[in-house]
Amino acid sequence: MTDISVKVRKQEWLELLLAIAVLIAATIIPSQIALISTAVFFTLFAFFKPFQSLVILVPYVIFRSFFIELNPGMKLIGDLITFVVFARLLLFNLKGFKTWFHFKKFEWFFFAFLIFGAIIGYMNGVSVASVIFQLRTFLIMYILYYVLSRSKLPQNFFVKLAWITVLSGIVLFVQGIVEKLSLRMMWMPEAWTQKVLSGTNFARIYGLLNNPNSLALVMFFAICAAFFLRWAYKDGQFKYVLIVSQVAFSGLLILTLSRGTWIASFTFVVFFMLLSRNWKLLKSIAITFVASIVFVYFPVNIGVDLLKNLGVENSIAPEEATTSISGRFAGTFNEDTLTKMNESGRVFYIKKGFEVFKDYPITGAGFGTFGGSATLTYDSPIYEEYGIRSDIYGGKNFYSDNQYIQVIAETGTVGVILFAGFLLMMLWMFWKERHTTFGQYMIALWFATGICGFFYNIWELKVYTMFYFMIFAIFASNRALYPMLDLNKDGE
Repeated sequence: MTDISVKVRKQEWLELLLAIAVLIAATIIPSQIALISTAVFFTLFAFFKPFQSLVILVPYVIFRSFFIELNPGMKLIGDLITFVVFARLLLFNLKGFKTWFHFKKFEWFFFAFLIFGAIIGYMNGVSVASVIFQLRTFLIMYILYYVLSRSKLPQNFFVKLAWITVLSGIVLFVQGIVEKLSLRMMWMPEAWTQKVLSGTNFARIYGLLNNPNSLALVMFFAICAAFFLRWAYKDGQFKYVLIVSQVAFSGLLILTLSRGTWIASFTFVVFFMLLSRNWKLLKSIAITFVASIVFVYFPVNIGVDLLKNLGVENSIAPEEATTSISGRFAGTFNEDTLTKMNESGRVFYIKKGFEVFKDYPITGAGFGTFGGSATLTYDSPIYEEYGIRSDIYGGKNFYSDNQYIQVIAETGTVGVILFAGFLLMMLWMFWKERHTTFGQYMIALWFATGICGFFYNIWELKVYTMFYFMIFAIFASNRALYPMLDLNKDGE
């Protein structure tokens, strides 16, 4: 990565600030007006400033749950930006349309997986709308990869993405600490403050994503962004701001008590160190971790105890609403937790997934049948048959919280082979660049993502796949893995 520039023109920042101002303004106007006005603004912004619009996609996707809670009229902005930029890329490259169809092996496996799952789902009684919904969930962030991987990127594009991620992380950190200290009574939408949580979950920080696991994953990328910016600025300008940010983000990641993200983050560090043998960086990571415990984790928890002693209370808080790091891991294996996991949690879903697989061993039951995004909205035609009731999950349908059991249940042996091809062909691309820092990073990120798949429906989680595919696309563009298409045409 020798073509990185850290210079961002004042005009570029003003354009980003204008887009952010529009997002903020849209939260306080009537829903229908917000829907129309943001649609018009971001259609024009995405068409005339494609790279800037993709930068602004980062805070929008991160804060989407918060925006939509305040104003449902803001729910289409992300899709709009993505499709307008995609359409612009195709429109400006009509003469070289044959280059549109240059795909790598991992993409062919991905397309085959999607087509197969969609056909089987439709054949097994899943509605067309549900199948399309599931396809959109898998494809929407891949489109970002398609656009960016085939574009000659501005030299400061990666730096702008990193900065917008760090700045978003700072907002999340401040809000998260206030949320924790106020016992979920301040700086959150009222509907969120009234949410009844178990003692274990009440102790976690949900943030403006309204999900502690998603918040933890964003913090992981925010930490990576801060480290990247330190490298880009050669530990000169902004050094101490970025060091403080790393510590703050690490502390917030710990306070989310997200075991899956902790394990994935550890996996990332282990693989990156094995490949890079950058012991100086390992020392920096270790110092950051210790500092986050000393200066964030302990002070915040002490602050919560002090405020409780001063009489600060939340009327809907459970009696026991604190959990330590060790307690979080130990709680995984206590009898009560294991019983719940077996009756209505992850173990239950895995058992049910294999029941489905036993009945559909070759093809699976198809998209829209088991534990995916489509089943949350459209239900599943097979749940009644397998005794899967919405009342075991708070009155709604469930995510499988395991990407692999979903693939196994929905697409069977054929789908597993296709999905494995999708993953392994990506790894092969990265492995060929294992002697470069970027290649080492992508290999480590691939393994961390693989671990995340055991805890989350990670390839359906937009806030994660946005970062993954954007970084992957920069990797691909940097190495000119595809014929370059012209997205810019005086746009920035």
